[in-house]
Amino acid sequence: MRDLKSMTFDEIAGVVTACGEKPFRARQLFEWMGKGVDDFDEITNLPAAMLDKMKQSYYVSYVKIEKKLVSRLDGTVKYLFRLRDGEYIESVVMHYKHGYSICISTQAGCNMGCTFCASTRGGKHRDLTAGEMLSQIYTAQKDLCIRVSNVVLMGMGEPLDNYKQTVRFLQLVGCEQGLHIGMRHISLSTCGLVDQIQKLQTLRLQITLSISLHAPNDTIRRQLMPVAKKWSIQQLIDACKAYIDETGRRISFEYAVVKDVNDSDACAVELAGLLKGMLCHINLIPVNQIENGNCMRPDMNRIHRFEALLQQHGLNTTIRRTLGADIAASCGQLRGNR
Repeated sequence: MRDLKSMTFDEIAGVVTACGEKPFRARQLFEWMGKGVDDFDEITNLPAAMLDKMKQSYYVSYVKIEKKLVSRLDGTVKYLFRLRDGEYIESVVMHYKHGYSICISTQAGCNMGCTFCASTRGGKHRDLTAGEMLSQIYTAQKDLCIRVSNVVLMGMGEPLDNYKQTVRFLQLVGCEQGLHIGMRHISLSTCGLVDQIQKLQTLRLQITLSISLHAPNDTIRRQLMPVAKKWSIQQLIDACKAYIDETGRRISFEYAVVKDVNDSDACAVELAGLLKGMLCHINLIPVNQIENGNCMRPDMNRIHRFEALLQQHGLNTTIRRTLGADIAASCGQLRGNR
């Protein structure tokens, strides 16, 4: 069974031809997928016999709202979505001055094992299809009666560990017949799969690539992130420089600030030296403490001190605004409880 919502127009045209239908039916079917339908029964202008034939080999992906939490502090909305096979994923909708942003998942669970992240507990159950990624946006838009303008692939899972479907999502999300969200309004976050970053750069997409760095050296990074045991921090930085040269796009480095681990003045100075001269932005993230986790958040004075030191060295640095603090908005916590 293949997911129709994950297909390009040419692929859908092939499906229609195989069903013995006229070519114009492909445009109609593709437009229905672009409207975010969840079921064949929602399609009203295609022959019933054609749809019945397609049901034998194809399905339309969807996500269903299992739980919805709304922050009383800032209106952030967190969804626990149930997939067609009973798996659960999470998405978060945030409201900014420029519009609505959604943080979506790319996998059910995660294999990366970062010590500060709840999504990775229990490992990866499976990859999501591009259609399931799109469905998170469609469902949130319908539920909240909004138009999402920005997408962040920073929810559950490692997007580049699901490379093929992630790239397919990026191709489909910009279609005029669908969500029509431009590449410059999309951010993709990776923990640093160097080989996949090198592969991604050849596509020369105008997305914002966010690198989960979280440390200024290999010793600390290996303590926080198992992926650092495969690729050194210098290999990662070299890949980032090549990516910038190829795409012309600035990279965002994510740095979760963990008390007594990576928050010292010495770490700030070392980080500044590592990133000196790069076209980049540093996003400091006060780490979210997870249940039974050992990563603690420093006080804000320490984080502001860290920011100031980086800025003194000429690096563009900001502290991420904390949203949805009262609804466990960090990815993985709601699914874990479920």
